[in-house]
Amino acid sequence: MRFLERERTTLAKLLPDLDPALREVPLMELERPGSPGIRLFRDSGGPGLLVPVSHQGRGASALDTLRVQRAIGSRSPSLAVATTMHHFSMATLVGLGALGDGLEWMLVEGVAASNRIVASGFAEGRSGAGILDPTMTAEVTADGIRINGVKRPCSLAHSMDVLTASVTVPREDGQGEEPAVALVPAESEGISVSGFWSSTFLAGAESEQVTLSDVLVPPELLLRTAAVSGAHLDDLQTAGLIWFQVLMTGSYLGAASALVERVLLNDRIPEHDRVRLFVETEAAMSAAEGIARRVDAGELDESALAQALYTRYALQDALARIVPRAVELLGGLNFMTSDEVGHLAACANGLSLHPPSRSRMTGPFSAYLADRPLAIA
Repeated sequence: MRFLERERTTLAKLLPDLDPALREVPLMELERPGSPGIRLFRDSGGPGLLVPVSHQGRGASALDTLRVQRAIGSRSPSLAVATTMHHFSMATLVGLGALGDGLEWMLVEGVAASNRIVASGFAEGRSGAGILDPTMTAEVTADGIRINGVKRPCSLAHSMDVLTASVTVPREDGQGEEPAVALVPAESEGISVSGFWSSTFLAGAESEQVTLSDVLVPPELLLRTAAVSGAHLDDLQTAGLIWFQVLMTGSYLGAASALVERVLLNDRIPEHDRVRLFVETEAAMSAAEGIARRVDAGELDESALAQALYTRYALQDALARIVPRAVELLGGLNFMTSDEVGHLAACANGLSLHPPSRSRMTGPFSAYLADRPLAIA
């Protein structure tokens, strides 16, 4: 099977219109602010990728989704990173659906049926916090809850239909507080989007600042997680963090794969150099696939999270070897005559910038190796 053939075949099976549409748009146009990539993703039915077929979605498995993200990343790193945040939100909502009373599935189905874009306002593993720990403040009122806060950067800021925000609210039984997920319609009064991302790299992801000022969210758009506020990572947080690693590794492997593909198609580069680069890239993908297979097997526990994290850090090291080597093999002329090689190289390095960082996880991993619970720093 040819390089990236498996990934692009998976993308064609689940979202048949997307890859042909992306191929018709030049890379640097897909990567600029105002890129058509997110619109093409929406038009292809991409928002329902992780939604079960029984709820009008595409029913993609974790392994399917990893391959889809790599295929998209090979066409547009910005689109892969942006859609990762949508899928991350959807994976969390689907997880809540499995715990809830049916309302969650109605909301999930609405996203798939209407191709709505969901932006993530979760903490995403920020230092000292779980992904569902509050990023914004919430005040309970007679009409619902009023939310205040800022999320930056927030991918999909201009295209989002809904923003998912983590908040803490009083428990319905009056016994303390619990985390909850608020679904905030993008047209809600009090939401504003302002500039934040000034880099030219990944500019097509629409990663800007989203500010919520006294935004009212009705009770039916507040999903309680049935977790204890401030407790150790619960099952939903653990699952969300695992999904985040799977999605992000696929996206950045895609960006690196776009460079590797250029090398493999260049007959002037010696065969041994091409094969060596191919082997290391596919070995990295195989490691990521191992995590996706655990997700599909229902292994969303602490052990799987630890493996997802150390696999991701190993992949960062692999990309740090693969990307410079690919640039070197492509040669100075390619670098000097087009922005594409330099752009892809810079984008592929972005995986190391996402939390939780390897340096901050050194202590928690050391404690985990000593048979203590895994903490997220």
